[in-house]
Amino acid sequence: MRTVEDIIALLGGPEAAARHCGIGTEAVRKWRQTKAIPARHWPAILAATGLPLAELPGAPEPRAETKMSDAPAPDAVPEGEGASRAPEGKGIFRAPEGKGIFRAPEGATACLVLGDGSVFWGRGFGAHTPPQGSLPAEICFNTGMTGYQETLTDPSYAGQIITFTFPHIGNVGANPEDIEAVTPAARGLIVKQDVTEPANYRATRHLDDWLKSHGVPGIAGLDTRALTARIRDGGAPNGVLAFPEDGRFDLAALRAAAAAWPGLEGMDLAKEVSCRQAYHWDETRWAWPEGFGRQTAPKHRVVAVDYGAKRNILRCLASAGLDVTVVPATATAEEILRHQPDGVFLSNGPGDPAATGEYAVPAIRAVLERKVPVFGICLGHQLLGLALGGSTYKLERGHRGANQPVKDLTTGKVEITSQNHGFAVDEKSLPASVKVTHISLFDGSNEGLMATDLPAFSVQYHPEASPGPTDSHYLFHRFVALIEKHKQAA
Repeated sequence: MRTVEDIIALLGGPEAAARHCGIGTEAVRKWRQTKAIPARHWPAILAATGLPLAELPGAPEPRAETKMSDAPAPDAVPEGEGASRAPEGKGIFRAPEGKGIFRAPEGATACLVLGDGSVFWGRGFGAHTPPQGSLPAEICFNTGMTGYQETLTDPSYAGQIITFTFPHIGNVGANPEDIEAVTPAARGLIVKQDVTEPANYRATRHLDDWLKSHGVPGIAGLDTRALTARIRDGGAPNGVLAFPEDGRFDLAALRAAAAAWPGLEGMDLAKEVSCRQAYHWDETRWAWPEGFGRQTAPKHRVVAVDYGAKRNILRCLASAGLDVTVVPATATAEEILRHQPDGVFLSNGPGDPAATGEYAVPAIRAVLERKVPVFGICLGHQLLGLALGGSTYKLERGHRGANQPVKDLTTGKVEITSQNHGFAVDEKSLPASVKVTHISLFDGSNEGLMATDLPAFSVQYHPEASPGPTDSHYLFHRFVALIEKHKQAA
């Protein structure tokens, strides 16, 4: 068993220990005085240090067959089959022989269970989950300080539960305009502080009410710093969010579901979030105080292939003077070219590009053979990279947030960009006919490319900035310029 001083040192000193546990340094001083750490801080310490519970000062000795990573948390109470609900008490329990129902610790109504058995307790909000919890998902984090409603409705978050590192989630409420898709794609959200009452003139409802209406569960009260550090250092884990209405948790079943989920690698999710049939789009970007506008005099026709397109991307295309027709992700080259486009746009989207590429790459290659100008972003960028002969790989933690620095190698300028992706193009795999145009200043990964013998280019990030900075809006005008140059040459 470690001493209090050992634990403080492992956490990085008194101030770091206080931050991890959400307390002041005076409380850490009391740990030292009493030579004990209150049980309510154990989950945060376990998450931050990776220690087994038996190492913490004051923890009960586990039974020989008990793995502490299986333990729900201090104060959790097991319910045996046929037994009455036990009173609140102390101790660590695990489901015997892979079975067992638990009540949450006092004050907790929800939990996040990872595939390795780690359990994070918190306060549930939004929609209740079935007894088996939410659908298993990849746990990721987003560093954006604004736009949580746009983030939750971004189709690129399909198959993921989002940890928001910014604490004030819910403070601007929800409204019908700040959505990127009709149905939220994320499978849940994790926040530090409880969702607050809305304080914004555009709010039409409380975030909690909006989440309930869409069946999206949330959990508050978690140490999002510790969880984010865990993802940063160990990669994105699989997990299940449980917020059952009856307050009973089958932790073994939740863990099994999280552990059995195969993850995003090899998964085609574009089909799940794409439109089912072609449609026309003419709505332009929002502007105060008028709101959204309409494109009434477009100059060029563009087909946007919907792998999970955000509405604001389509608005940016319309605002740039384009007549936009949206087609499903599975559209063939013949179906795309039937609309006689002056250009083809490849949208963002979720999942593994290699899996989506099984049907998307042949269509893109056929479009490229016709020398039609192509512009891709996010998943569309990865698919264009595959179509041009490159390969993709999964990043350890991905890029998600509205503060990602990218260098444009063409101009030498640095842009602060909005991003949401877990895969990247391997620039070493690109043929000589493809030029790297942008790189990430975080990790050096590829952020943009351009074909030297074809009218095609793409970027890894989201230039539409919803949410995020508007540094990259010029790319839509670069696409228009490419279309006009191609028309003149023809």
